[in-house]
Amino acid sequence: MKKKIAAIDIGTTKVCTIMGVLDSTSGLRVLGVGIAPSHGIEKALVADATKAKESIKESIRKAEVMAGYKLDSAYIGVTGRHMGSTNSKGTVAITGAGVVRDEDMKRALNVALNIKINEEQKILHVIPRSYRLDGQEVKNPVGMNGSELEIEVHIITASTASVQNLTGIIKGLNVSIEDLILEPLASAEAVLAEEEKLAGVLIADIGGGTTDIAIVKDGSIYHSSVIPAAGQQITNDLVVGLGLNFDLAEEMKKRYGTLVPTGENADQDRTVGENGKNVNFSALCEIMQARVEEIIRLIILDIPGERAGGLIPAGIVLTGGCANIPGIAQVAEKLTRLPVRIGTPITLSGVSIDALSDPAYATSVGLILYSMKNKGTSNWFTKRKGFMGFLDQVLAIFR
Repeated sequence: MKKKIAAIDIGTTKVCTIMGVLDSTSGLRVLGVGIAPSHGIEKALVADATKAKESIKESIRKAEVMAGYKLDSAYIGVTGRHMGSTNSKGTVAITGAGVVRDEDMKRALNVALNIKINEEQKILHVIPRSYRLDGQEVKNPVGMNGSELEIEVHIITASTASVQNLTGIIKGLNVSIEDLILEPLASAEAVLAEEEKLAGVLIADIGGGTTDIAIVKDGSIYHSSVIPAAGQQITNDLVVGLGLNFDLAEEMKKRYGTLVPTGENADQDRTVGENGKNVNFSALCEIMQARVEEIIRLIILDIPGERAGGLIPAGIVLTGGCANIPGIAQVAEKLTRLPVRIGTPITLSGVSIDALSDPAYATSVGLILYSMKNKGTSNWFTKRKGFMGFLDQVLAIFR
């Protein structure tokens, strides 16, 4: 049995649409990929609906041409500083014969969801973190004996207006929305190893407009957030510091920028240039390093409460377009004193698109993986915890 499946990653710098089929025996096979420059999106939010619609439309068109059929529905990635998250617990007494039933799970969930949420926000994800039965952690309490059940969930919220601005564009293209997925959850699907998820790891997807953060521990989401500082801020610094226009600064950043000069790049006094405009190589790198260090510090400051080493012993995984900056892992290791590696998305089967193996496409690849696991199985959060189907109703808020 085959089912069509698709995902759209709408970023500040690019829009990527992936179309494929999910086979019950052979899994996911990608049939079409469409990549288009993003316009009308600033810091992952819709700033110009008309321009944004044209960019998304072009990405979809390219994917449709490759796949050979029309895109009818898709999973959509969302991010932006309007996103919020919190962990919440719900505790209930076990009634009846003292055996945990689905009804007890629902009651515990309702208690956990009884939190104050800003009127302008709506719940986007409710992800189970753990269950405790009479104080003992269990994977799936249904059918077990006990007197008290506690559930802990990670609740992710989003601005109603921001979500409606985005979903309105998608629906205006005659594409129905299967679900909305917080982008760092998707990136985690694409680049994290199972061992890292269990030990405790932070993934930071440093894109064009935002840095999307997720901490995964004990195989489940622990913390998620979005920082409005990323690659465009580096480019803007080059514009101001070197007197370049934005496009030229972006080109020089990608072609010459490095944080650990070696070989020819060790010559700090040389000049580099494009289109007749030359700049000092050392100045270029120093400006980039200052902003990258600031972004890394913001990531560390975002870690809640505990010492970073105890919470994320597996360290930090950097992905997104800025993970391609040479030396960024070394700079992050020096600042954090934690293990740091670059996260490259896993290879998808189907059409060969070399671009998708780039860290810049971690979210794009992760969205299709996340949606694949939710298209009749369970994602790695819910599968591990054995969460019940009643969450489908909770997650239907934006559908």
